[in-house]
Amino acid sequence: MTEAAGSGGALVCVDFGSTFTKASLVDLAEGRIVAAASHPTTIGTDVLDGFAACRDELARQDPRAADAAVLACSSAGGGLRVAVLGNEELVTAEAGRRVALSSGGKVVAVHALSSPRVPDNGLEAVLGHTAPDVVLLTGGTDGGNAESLVAGARALVDAGWTGPVVVAGSVDAHDEVAEVLADLPHVIAPNVVPRIGVLAPDGARAAIREIFLAHVIGGKHLSASDDFRRMVRGATPDVVLAGVELLAYGLDEEHPGAGDVAVVDVGGATTDVHSVVALDPEDAGLSREVVAVTPVTRTVEGDLGMRWSALSTVEAAGLTELAAVASRLREQPGHLPADDAEADVDEQIARAAVGLALRRHAGRARVVVSPEGRVVERTGKDLREIDLLVGSGGVLRNGRPGVTARVLADSLGEDVEGGWQLPRSPRVVVDVEYALCAIGLLAQDHPDAAHRLAQRLATAE
Repeated sequence: MTEAAGSGGALVCVDFGSTFTKASLVDLAEGRIVAAASHPTTIGTDVLDGFAACRDELARQDPRAADAAVLACSSAGGGLRVAVLGNEELVTAEAGRRVALSSGGKVVAVHALSSPRVPDNGLEAVLGHTAPDVVLLTGGTDGGNAESLVAGARALVDAGWTGPVVVAGSVDAHDEVAEVLADLPHVIAPNVVPRIGVLAPDGARAAIREIFLAHVIGGKHLSASDDFRRMVRGATPDVVLAGVELLAYGLDEEHPGAGDVAVVDVGGATTDVHSVVALDPEDAGLSREVVAVTPVTRTVEGDLGMRWSALSTVEAAGLTELAAVASRLREQPGHLPADDAEADVDEQIARAAVGLALRRHAGRARVVVSPEGRVVERTGKDLREIDLLVGSGGVLRNGRPGVTARVLADSLGEDVEGGWQLPRSPRVVVDVEYALCAIGLLAQDHPDAAHRLAQRLATAE
């Protein structure tokens, strides 16, 4: 495969994060990160100010960074905030929630028009309170109930929504919905639930990415320069998930991937789990879950984290003895462990966050009695046979020797109690170089370099 080279065959990959801007210089020929830098994200002035400091540091390490081309992703300014509007809670609204997560969005609201718990003015209140960047509108199967999607479009207009909309419902209603939303920026995407038992996220995922680039990046006024909009390729979680896909699938038979992969990223506010797993056809439909599981999945646990969510993490894990220190950490999100005792607490919180997040993502298997006899009922994503588990987050990158094994101690092995579908014996690596972000950014235009970087991650010691 041929690739367009950056300066001297190098390219800068940058993530404009909510707290820190992280940049790396990738040698395209070697598929190797040769320089790295970070700087607090300069939300108060212009996000390119922090990037300039990163670039200066990269250039100090390798002069090619001074004029290398740049690819970027962003979660600055709150990232991509998505509200999901569906007809009812169990299928279309839930399908929309999963698709929004896989698209790199932070789901700030899920609203079902038919829910008896929602007052007549509920949508207007929800949109005003949660301030989404985009609304994902779902409803109806193809050839089924088209009116629910039209009703959703009318409800958005009646609620006074003026922002962008991604429409991903019944194909039979597309023309009428386009008329209803004619005065709003909108993209019509394929139905996320084209028929009962099928979840099809790819079209809506691409449309949300389009909306993010066209309306959200500029709308957040993060930079006065058009350079920022030109360099950004997508929302950071969406780019990372693209990196996980390449890591798992590879490019082709001559450039294979690592097989089934899961990534757990424990941060200050959330713990994200990404997985790419070949599905058993018998587990892919609505017989096990109301909305089908997909091979590529992302979940975000907003109550599990190391700092802003430390208190809710220890409460969810039943670690009442850590409540006081977790409250202090929530008030001091920049605090780093000063001694072994504080490092022990950090590892306990990380162990709880990772264990809970993986269990929520994976679900469990149990034997139930059905009309067909005793059958195994599964919920969530079966991770038992994954080949590779990647750990990410500062606590794993910068922790003491052996931290990864201690944090994952409750989440791996054959003897995990409770029927949880957790990894049995995967290879475990830590994304020390923050390579998954760079892999995702490189995947489209520089696939060979992305694949070589992915191989380095998969085989890291």
